[in-house]
Amino acid sequence: MCGLMAAFTRGDFPVSDARAALDRLHARGPDSEGEWRENRVYLGHRRLAILDLDPRAAQPMHSACGRYVIVFNGEIYNYRDLRRGLEARGVVFRTASDTEVLLALFAEQGEAMLPLLHGMFAFVIWDRQRGRAFAARDPYGIKPLYMATIDDGVLLASQVKALLATGLVARDPDAVGQAGFWMLGSVPEPRTWYRAIEAVPAGHCLWTGVGNVTERRCWQDIGAVWRATDASAVETLKPEEISVRVREALRESVARHLVADVPVGVFLSGGIDSGALAGLMVEAGARDLQGVTIAYDEFAGRHEDEAPVAALLARHYGIQHHVRRVCREEFLADLPRILAAMDQPTIDGINTWYASKAVAELGLKVVVSGVGGDEMFLGYESFRRLPRMVSGWRRFARVPGVLPLSRVVAGLQARRSGNARWCHAPAWARTIGGAWWLRRSVQAPETLAKWLGEPLAAEALRDFSAEGWVARMAGPLAADAALALAQIESATYLRNQLLRDSDWASMDHSVELRTPLVDAHLLHQMQPLLPYFRCFPNKTLLAKAPQNPLPDTIISRPKTGFGIPIQRWLREAGLSDGLGWQGWMQAVGRAYEGC
Repeated sequence: MCGLMAAFTRGDFPVSDARAALDRLHARGPDSEGEWRENRVYLGHRRLAILDLDPRAAQPMHSACGRYVIVFNGEIYNYRDLRRGLEARGVVFRTASDTEVLLALFAEQGEAMLPLLHGMFAFVIWDRQRGRAFAARDPYGIKPLYMATIDDGVLLASQVKALLATGLVARDPDAVGQAGFWMLGSVPEPRTWYRAIEAVPAGHCLWTGVGNVTERRCWQDIGAVWRATDASAVETLKPEEISVRVREALRESVARHLVADVPVGVFLSGGIDSGALAGLMVEAGARDLQGVTIAYDEFAGRHEDEAPVAALLARHYGIQHHVRRVCREEFLADLPRILAAMDQPTIDGINTWYASKAVAELGLKVVVSGVGGDEMFLGYESFRRLPRMVSGWRRFARVPGVLPLSRVVAGLQARRSGNARWCHAPAWARTIGGAWWLRRSVQAPETLAKWLGEPLAAEALRDFSAEGWVARMAGPLAADAALALAQIESATYLRNQLLRDSDWASMDHSVELRTPLVDAHLLHQMQPLLPYFRCFPNKTLLAKAPQNPLPDTIISRPKTGFGIPIQRWLREAGLSDGLGWQGWMQAVGRAYEGC
C-alpha cells in the first residue's frame, strides 16, 4: 500500500510542488520515496513495503525494456499466478514484487490486462515511446485515485489533499460534492469537495497525454453483476450445495488476501463478518494471528460493548486478542489529527482510525477487515424491510384520500424528529432508490442553503430527485428489489463512505487494510448464488463458512454496528450544540474548509 503522484504538464512540474505533494503522502508510505522526471512528466511515490521488502522493488519502477514507468498503489493478490504465466512466455523478473508483474503484464497486453487482475489497485503507467500515460482503478474503488485539471496540464494522486498541496489546484467548491456530504454524510464519487478535482471512478481507466486526458472508459462495472442476475429464473440449488460453493469462494478470497511478506492481523468485533474471516484466516494457515478490538468505557456492560464477544471469538479460533480502550480525553487530543487525516469530509471512520492505531501499536502493517459482508450477504434489515415498504406503499397509495393524509403524517414526523427529510417520505417511498435515500440520507435537501449558501444549494438541487442521485451513483438498477438494494449499497455507502474511510483512517497509521469480502473476483463467483442469500438470514452462509463455524450465540446476536460515543464526547466537551450528527458534520465541514 502506497501513495502516488503524477504530473503531465506543458511546462516543468516545480520541484517544490512535487515535494509538497509527496510530503502530504508520507503516512501512506513511510518506508521509502522515489521520483522520476522526463520531458515534462513527473512520477512520485511513497512506499509501504508489504510484498518484496527489497529496495529493488521500490517505485517509480521501469520495465525491463525501459519503455514503461509505473507508480502503483495497492496489491495484486494473484500476481504469483500471473508471474508464472509470464515466465512461461519468456519474461525474466528482477524482483519478487507484484509491481513488476503488473508492469510486465501491461508491456505484453496493454489495457487488455485489467480483467486478469485480482486485487485492489490504482496505478499510473507512462509510455515513454508514445508519450502518453495509462491510469486505472479497481472495480470496487477500494484504492483511491484523484485527478485535477490545471491550466498547465493534468495531475493525478492518491489523495485530494496531495493535489491541493501542490498549490496549483483551484479550491472553488463543487456544489454537488458538498451537497452530497451534507445530505448523505460523504462526498459521492466522482465528485469531490472541489470543482477542479474529480475521482477517477471505480472500475475506470483513462489515457492522458502531456496536458490533457485523451480517452476514458469504464472497464468493469460491479453493478452489472446484480443487473445480470435474474432472481426469477435461477437454477434450483439445494442449501447444502449453496453452502459448499460459498465456502469455497470465501476460502479462496481469504487465502488471496493473506499474501504478504509481513504479518497480517484482523479487526475483531463481536460480529459475524470479522469472526468468520478470523476463522477462515486460521484455516488458511495464518500463524500467530492477532485480533484487535476497540472498546469504550461508556459501553461497558451494554450490548454495544464488543470486547467480551470478541474475546469469545478469539478463544474459539485460538488467536491472540488485544482490546484497545479509547476514552474521551484521548479522542479530544487526537481530534485535530483525525480531521487533518480525512482526505474528504465524512461523518464516519473514527472507529477504523482507532482500530488502525491499535494495529500500528502492535507493530503490524497489514490488517483484514470484515467490511462488505452486509452488502454481499444481504445483512442489513433494510434488504427485507424496504422492498416490503415500497410494495405496500404502492398499493396503499391507490386508496382515495391516503396521499393527503400521508403528507400530514410525514410532516408531523418531520417536526417530531427535527429532521425535514421525513416530509419527503410519501414521494420517496414509491421506489427502491427513493426508499434507500430515505433510509440513508441524514438531512433534507431544503437544509442545504444553511450549509452551502443559497447559490451553491440552488446549483446542487437543480432538477433534484432522490432517484436521480441514486441512479448517477449506482447506475441502472437490478429488477429484483433486494438485489437492487445490494447494488445501491455497494456503489454508494460502501464505496463512498466505508471503503474511503477505511483507506484514509488506516493509511494515516501506515497500515494496509484488506477487504476479502469486497473483491470483484469474489462477487463474480457469487453471482449465480446472490438470489438465494435472502433465504439465509443473519448471514448464516458467511457464519458457517469456516470449518469451525461461528457459535450460534454470535449468529443470533443482534447487530451493533461499529460505533463510537462521539456525540456524547463532543457534547460533554462543549464542542457540539446537542444537535446530534449535525454538530459533528458542522465540525468536520469547518475543519475541511480550513485545511
